[in-house]
Amino acid sequence: MIVTRFAPSPTGLLHLGHAFAAITAHDSGERFLLRIEDLDTARCREEFVEAIFEDLYWLGLAWELPAPRQSERSADYRAALQKLDAAGLVYPCFCTRKEIADEIARSVEAPQGPDGALYPGTCRQLSETERAGRIAAGAPHALRLDVAAASRLAGPLAFRETGRGPSGEQGTIAVNPLLFGDIVLARKEMPAAYHLAVVVDDAFQGVTLVTRGNDLFAAAHVQRLLQALLDLPEPAYAHHRLILDAAGRKFSKRDNAVTLRSLRASGQTPASLRAQLGLVAAPLKK
Repeated sequence: MIVTRFAPSPTGLLHLGHAFAAITAHDSGERFLLRIEDLDTARCREEFVEAIFEDLYWLGLAWELPAPRQSERSADYRAALQKLDAAGLVYPCFCTRKEIADEIARSVEAPQGPDGALYPGTCRQLSETERAGRIAAGAPHALRLDVAAASRLAGPLAFRETGRGPSGEQGTIAVNPLLFGDIVLARKEMPAAYHLAVVVDDAFQGVTLVTRGNDLFAAAHVQRLLQALLDLPEPAYAHHRLILDAAGRKFSKRDNAVTLRSLRASGQTPASLRAQLGLVAAPLKK
């Protein structure tokens, strides 16, 4: 049985791009799940959670209850972090964003990843004594994954792409675990960063097919690595095209003209929205 999910963050109103992602996930499997990704407590709002429910109901989508919230799942994230730490794969990073930017600027050939220059690994070189001393002194820090060590431990990996990646990628894709460098796993104000939370949550919900936009295709590399390190089930992936505005840019939550609320108010119907997005009529679920 194919189990899919839609996992929005309640930091604003859903827009046309969200509608495409939600409908695509809903129509791709026998079971459709919802997850509220509300770890960013500074930006998430309860009013947007309610708006997500309202918009998805309007689209005619039905999901299994309850819909878990990441803010309620800290214990599972801590357990995952402890497992990675016990394997010697986690280290504290005391660098500020400015210090990281300055270090990258000083580098003649800073390695690049999908999101720009990679973290240079400054704090990976610190001794255990220095790390412990800084932590004891109350120095703020994030927790990072030692990706090189993690890659050696996990060995060669691959993930299965059943859709088409941004360059037409399909089938079995070899994992490049170094693609994002030493990713952040958690911060003081956040029990888990995106990559860690999403693999733990997908396993918890039993997701077998991750459908999402091509802008997240590269994320499958590091997420497959985390799945292997944490002994989590491996879902398949189906990355889809992005819905863009007239200028070729992704829609933003700040663009009120394409929020589902404004489209509904303008007279759009779920059927006309599907037609606008180039989607077929909703399939009958068993």
